[in-house]
Amino acid sequence: MTVAIVSGCTTQQLADFGRILEGASETPLTTAEVDAGLREALIQGISVGADEVSKVGGYLNNPQIRIPFPPEVVRVENTLRDIGMGSLIDQFVSTLNRGAEEAAKEAKPVFIAAIRQMTIQDAFAILRGKEDEATRYLRRTTTGELTQRFSPIISQALDKTEATRYYGDIVNTYNAIPFVQQVNPDLTSYATERAIDGLFVMIAQEERKIRKDPVARTTEILKRVFGSPEAQG
Repeated sequence: MTVAIVSGCTTQQLADFGRILEGASETPLTTAEVDAGLREALIQGISVGADEVSKVGGYLNNPQIRIPFPPEVVRVENTLRDIGMGSLIDQFVSTLNRGAEEAAKEAKPVFIAAIRQMTIQDAFAILRGKEDEATRYLRRTTTGELTQRFSPIISQALDKTEATRYYGDIVNTYNAIPFVQQVNPDLTSYATERAIDGLFVMIAQEERKIRKDPVARTTEILKRVFGSPEAQG
């Protein structure tokens, strides 16, 4: 795999890469080590992030990524609560988040496939990029498949709660009012998008730790690669 990746890099890029990373340790890093280190960082990031959100309460109990009742239709929520259906709203929000937690279990194989496709050019961009550059790479290369995998799981979860039906009925009634801004009654797409966003929030947090905090570099290869002058930027 590494040989195939390296073959796609120009001689000048390889030479530059060696010079850039030479200061990271007394022994200059090889391109193979850098390639391995970046892959390992990605795998560590997705493992920590995906494990965190896929456990029970991973979304629901984390205010940073908790999926709320759709904020653009607060009137719908208020209407339901005003007519004594507050418990249904709470159940609905819990279901949104439980569905996301279950769907997140599908993320790892998608991410692993993207990491296997990473080229040496991708590695350069990640190493030299922003503090969440690896996360951006994963978002760019996996969002489509994550959406396909998450959507049916979340849809199945939403079908289990009455609040979903009430939400659809009220939104459709609201949309029938003349001159109001139309609201999308599709809860599955809303919850899927928010679930994927939350997953990447957690992965980005782990990536920042690896880049900024030497303690988070749990293996020798991570220490060597992310301790380099280029990585410290």
